[in-house]
Amino acid sequence: MASDDIAQLADALSKTHVGDGELSYKGLGLKLDGVESVEELVREIEQYQGLRALRLEGNTVGVEAAQAIAKALESKDLLQRCYWSDMFTGRLRSEIPTALRSLGRALMSAGSRLTELDLSDNAFGPDGVKGIEQLLKSPSCHNLRELRLNNCGMGIGGGKILAEALMECHRQSAAVRAPLRLRVFIAGRNRLENEGASALAKAFQLIGSLEEVHMPQNGINHVGVVALASAMRQNPELRILNFNDNTFTKRGTLAMAQALRHLRNVQVINFGDCLVRSEGAIALAAVLREGLPILKELNLSFGEITEAAALVVAQAAMDKPHMEKVDLNGNCLGEEGCDALREVMENMDKGDILAPLSDDEGEPDDEENDSENDDDASDEGDEDYEEEEYCETVKENGMTRENSPEKTQSPAEIMTFLRCPSVEKLLELREMRTNLQQHVDGSEPNEAADVLLKISSLYNDNPEAKTAVLEAFDAVLEKLLSGSSLQSYSFLTSLLVMMGLLKGEGKVKKLSLVPGQLLCLEHAVQQEYFPQHHASLLYIFLSRNGETLKSCGSARDRLSFALEKRCHNQH
Repeated sequence: MASDDIAQLADALSKTHVGDGELSYKGLGLKLDGVESVEELVREIEQYQGLRALRLEGNTVGVEAAQAIAKALESKDLLQRCYWSDMFTGRLRSEIPTALRSLGRALMSAGSRLTELDLSDNAFGPDGVKGIEQLLKSPSCHNLRELRLNNCGMGIGGGKILAEALMECHRQSAAVRAPLRLRVFIAGRNRLENEGASALAKAFQLIGSLEEVHMPQNGINHVGVVALASAMRQNPELRILNFNDNTFTKRGTLAMAQALRHLRNVQVINFGDCLVRSEGAIALAAVLREGLPILKELNLSFGEITEAAALVVAQAAMDKPHMEKVDLNGNCLGEEGCDALREVMENMDKGDILAPLSDDEGEPDDEENDSENDDDASDEGDEDYEEEEYCETVKENGMTRENSPEKTQSPAEIMTFLRCPSVEKLLELREMRTNLQQHVDGSEPNEAADVLLKISSLYNDNPEAKTAVLEAFDAVLEKLLSGSSLQSYSFLTSLLVMMGLLKGEGKVKKLSLVPGQLLCLEHAVQQEYFPQHHASLLYIFLSRNGETLKSCGSARDRLSFALEKRCHNQH
């Protein structure tokens, strides 16, 4: 190493912050190649007594330099925090694992007990993960609290290796009665995709102590999102959840909504640019209604959410006493929708928590091909996911399809009516009409909405028929609205899709409505069993998309008037 280079290094090191157990070479831009290039740095490490934190980020370290630094670390048993991000700029990918293994072996040899490890912005790929695999499995990481691997290009293979290493660390640490309690996990921009995300989900589920999870921009779709959602549910201390710029669609969002029902400590949710769409947004609004008591930030930007769904989210968010920011920018509200959203927030003195809407995409094109939103049909995964997810909701309410009392008996008359409803068959049921509710399952919202619309289609002016239809309609609808907010909102979403008031995903198609169906709803929204916030949801969609029901004429107007009266009298 030339003498002037050594002098430059010595000068840089003299400006390095050293103190409080931390030795920092952060951002010095040093090019450390051979042993000679790190002599001064090694000397400082060796002479630093009580070294607890070492910052090497913002330099470039070669294999020989890393080996020399590692040698100095072999005596540093108090070292707890390694900030080693952006440390291999310009190095061959094949060099990085060797350098990492040297550093890892030194920490293990020293008996260090790491609490923080940051290797972000090192494009080391799956081989780089192999370079830290043994370190992560070792006792040196039993106390690890924060692991940062952002923008490392791990890929699917690296994600799987990392997941197995974390699980092994947990198994070994649990065996000595001090299980790994990882709190912060950051791994954005790593191309983990579904397989890598699903592998990590298994590790997260085992660990159960996470407080922050940041996995933005990883090419994960609903298959991986469902796996991660299940894991998040097993981490009750979660505070920050950031999956920005992945692809949820309806399936993934419903799974995340289901998980969020069980998390009471979440303060920040970032599902921006995740293709949440309107149905998913409504599901999240349902969870806001009944949970997430200390939520501070909600990011649903760039999710193809329409005006009415955004208003439902906003109304639910405004009830959160700690809410500081709601981001709905970049959605499909249109100019009038943006104005309406701002007005609603300002009327509740919450205008300051609404993020700017400057990048709104405008109202969606009504002529769009509905099939373009059917991502779930083409994505890999189980087409029956939706049914299974709602069944899980029912199980949580203590009722499953297998053990529910309503499924133990199915009178032939009721089954005949449900297969092909008619006024005559409904009248023949007599006192069994109220038993219809026992044959409608809230875990199957599409089927439930279909049954309800079939019953209400029988409505006519004949007093006996009208009474029978309303009696059956009330019995079924009351049950469907009595479950959790997520379940009842999911049913209402299916109903809105079938009525043509909401563009849905998947196979649900809108029906040709008759006035009687709207008149049954007009009757229902005036009943005590119909919750206020459900009436508000219907009112928002009807007032924004009422032209869809113009063929029903006065029945639409009567329903609209009943909803408006109900909503305006809520206070």
